[in-house]
Amino acid sequence: MRRQLLPAIKVMAALLVLCCGIYPTAVWAVGLVAFKHQADGSFVSVKGRVVGSSLIGQNFTDKKGNALPQYFQPRPSAAGASGYDATASSGSNLGPSNPVLIKTVAERAKVYRSFNGLPPNTPVPVDAVTASGSGLDPDISIANALLQAPRVAKARGLPTAAVVALVRSHVTGRPLGFLGERSVNVLELNLALDAPGR
Repeated sequence: MRRQLLPAIKVMAALLVLCCGIYPTAVWAVGLVAFKHQADGSFVSVKGRVVGSSLIGQNFTDKKGNALPQYFQPRPSAAGASGYDATASSGSNLGPSNPVLIKTVAERAKVYRSFNGLPPNTPVPVDAVTASGSGLDPDISIANALLQAPRVAKARGLPTAAVVALVRSHVTGRPLGFLGERSVNVLELNLALDAPGR
């Protein structure tokens, strides 16, 4: 027994040092050197003040939790009680045939159409009525952004064409050139709207 136990303990100790010490430290060091911005949280600052992260979605609401019409709104979030809680990242885990999800999507579509001044039969992009897997997705589809553009333009007193052009200038390509869809980062788009001279 001792002959088998001693080598097992040595292997376990070596793997513990390798997997729990050397490997995480190496990944952390490579991240700091090669991907410093992402490793530091991809924080976005305005005038020296951190206003969010380009990798984590956030709400654009007033103190009462009402969506602000002068800003593009992100996709819904199931992370935490009120959404966008980075400490409670998760999806709703409701399947497509779940009655709760079906009802929630119908309600969100109705609110989306009303908030954006759209006719009752307007097709609503799926990302406008469903939460992402993490609940913290910072991006929306181009279709979602374009449907919100007239509302944002009206709230800011800008020509709709100018806001649409701003949306199109903030479209990012597919990750690695072939994954997913082209999208628009909501925080970056809203900060561009708030830029001086806009």
